[in-house]
Amino acid sequence: MLDDTLRQRIDQEVGSNDVVLFMKGTPVFPQCGFSAVVVQVLSHLGVKFKGINVLEDPSIREGIKEYSAWPTIPQLYVKGEFIGGCDIVREMFETGELTEMFNTRGIDARPAA
Repeated sequence: MLDDTLRQRIDQEVGSNDVVLFMKGTPVFPQCGFSAVVVQVLSHLGVKFKGINVLEDPSIREGIKEYSAWPTIPQLYVKGEFIGGCDIVREMFETGELTEMFNTRGIDARPAA
């Protein structure tokens, strides 16, 4: 069960950053293919984001799954809202929905030429 302290830590991260990616590894050195895909998409769009390496903290690694009721990592949050994992982010990117969502929420997103 997600304890209050852990919930507050996750709330703090999600609430104090416009775009947060809970991932395996770091934005510079992703440690799984799914995390790498989401980092590539965000980087391609020029979106600034905070990467949180769940491999460094087992409580966050398990807690984020319960927090979002989503069983896998990576997990993308935008303006406090859970967006999804790798497949959802990739699909939204391919349809243009991701760029549109960022822009309507006041986050500058422009695909690299």
